[in-house]
Amino acid sequence: MSTKENLSSRQDAASTPPRAFRPHDHDSCVAGAMQAAESLCAESGARLTPVRRRVLEILLEGHRPMGAYDVLARLDAEGLGSKPPVAYRALGFLVDNGLAHRIERLNAFIACPRPSDDNHAPAFLICRGCGSVAEVSATLPGIPEGFRVERTTVEAEGLCAACTDTPE
Repeated sequence: MSTKENLSSRQDAASTPPRAFRPHDHDSCVAGAMQAAESLCAESGARLTPVRRRVLEILLEGHRPMGAYDVLARLDAEGLGSKPPVAYRALGFLVDNGLAHRIERLNAFIACPRPSDDNHAPAFLICRGCGSVAEVSATLPGIPEGFRVERTTVEAEGLCAACTDTPE
């Protein structure tokens, strides 16, 4: 691939809105994420219990972050638990196993769209208009030799294309 083609390809990819900000086959999106989660847990020996599985499904229902108490309300309504530790333990498991992320700015959680990618450095685009959150790859500055990144948190707040185009 020539330099010109490579540059054009990168520009096309950069101009394509993240999946959370554009129409897509959401059922396929959820099914793929659940399949990846099941595979990761099977490979690592982690137990994807019924409550943990349901919490992941709840997070996958939309591309919007959810607070722990919102998740707990759903679990309670479904008879899966009414005490805060139920939700916090399940969310902690999902975050610890790379199946979800905590959005610090919103004190909320969102399912990871690429749980099988061990080395991704996520950045979160938070739309203040519609509340959607998209995960994109963060570009980290030059990392000194010998330094191992264990966790990154990059969050940007603004308006997605749909909200930018909507008159206020």
